[in-house]
Amino acid sequence: MLYRAFFTIFLSRLPAETAHHLGFAALRFAMAIPGVRALARAWLRPSDPVLAVRVCGREFPSPVGLAAGFDKDARGPEALGALGFGFVEVGTVTPRAQPGNPKPRMFRLPADRALVNRLGFNNEGADVAQARLRAAFASRRTVIGVNVGKNKDTPEEHAVADYVTATERLAPLADYLVVNVSSPNTPGLRDLQAVARLEPLLAGVQEAAARVAPERALPVFVKIAPDLSDDDIDAVAALALRLGLAGIVATNTTISREGLRTPAAAVSALGAGGVSGEPLRARSLAVLRRLRAQVGDRLVLISVGGIASADDAWARIRAGATLVQLYTGFVYGGPLLPRRIAAGLAQKAKEAGYARVQDAVGTDAPVTATES
Repeated sequence: MLYRAFFTIFLSRLPAETAHHLGFAALRFAMAIPGVRALARAWLRPSDPVLAVRVCGREFPSPVGLAAGFDKDARGPEALGALGFGFVEVGTVTPRAQPGNPKPRMFRLPADRALVNRLGFNNEGADVAQARLRAAFASRRTVIGVNVGKNKDTPEEHAVADYVTATERLAPLADYLVVNVSSPNTPGLRDLQAVARLEPLLAGVQEAAARVAPERALPVFVKIAPDLSDDDIDAVAALALRLGLAGIVATNTTISREGLRTPAAAVSALGAGGVSGEPLRARSLAVLRRLRAQVGDRLVLISVGGIASADDAWARIRAGATLVQLYTGFVYGGPLLPRRIAAGLAQKAKEAGYARVQDAVGTDAPVTATES
C-alpha cells in the first residue's frame, strides 16, 4: 500500500527512467542502513523448502527472479535479493561503457500495465560491473546471473569478440551467464539470432567461460526475442541442444504494438522501442510452450514477459519453465511482489500435491519423445 501510494503520488509523476533511478537509489540507501537488510531478508526472503529449486548444480531459494535491465551495472543485487527474489540478473553489460540512446527513452503505458523502452544497453561497462561484483563476492547471499551484450558501435564481424571480452571479465563472478542477442534497441543485434551467426558467438562464450572460470562450470543461456518465427525458435532450440547450453531465456521485449489498449496515436508518438509487461504475456507463454515441445527437460527454460502474479508464474512453470523472472510487473506491483508470488507458488504446489514447486515443471506440456 505504501509503495502504491508513493508510486501514484510521486514516482508516477516523474519520467519513467528518472523514477526508476530514484526508486532504485532509495532502495539501496535503505538497505545500507545497519540492520535494515537483515530485517528485510528475515521478513521477505523465501524460506519455505517447497520453493527451493536446484538448477545446474546451484541452489535457488525461489524460482522467482528479477530480469536483466533493472540493475544494469550491478549496483545493488544484494539489496534486490533482500526483497525476496530467488535470484537477480544484472546487465546487460557491454565490454565498454556506453550512454545508450538519447533521452527520453523509457515510457509507461498504464492502461496496458506495460513499458516501452529503447534504452540501448546504457551501462558503465564490464570493468565497473566486475569491480562491484568482486567487492561483494565473498559476502554475497544472492544468486546472481550476468547478462552480456555487444557495444553499439561494434560491427557485426567483431561481435563475438565483444561477448567473449565481457565473459572473460564477468564469468568468474557469475552464478550463470546470459547471452543477450535479442534486444530491439541495438541496431543489428537481433540479426545475431540467426543460427549461422549465433553458433560461433555462443561457442566463443562457452569457451571463454570454461577458460576463465573452469571451477565454476558456469551455466550459459541465450536470451531470445518473442518476435522470432516458429522455425527460428526451433532452430535456436536445436542449436542450444547441439552446443550443450544450459538453457534459453524467453523472452525479451517485443517490437509489436498489436492489442494495446493505449490509443495507437499515443503509442506511435513515443517512437521505437520494445514493449514489456502485460501485452507480452500471451506471446511469451506461446514461445515457452514451443521451446518445451522442442527440448523437453533437456534444457532449463527461464520464462520472462508479462508475469505479474502467482497465477502467471504457475502457468509458466507448468508450461515448462524452471525459473521465472519479473521486470515490468515488479515496477507496477511494487517491492512486495516477489514475496507475494513466491508465497502463491508455494500454496499452489501444496494444493496440487507437489512436494516442491520444481516438481510441477512442464506438467502441462506434452511429453516429448526424449521424456517418454
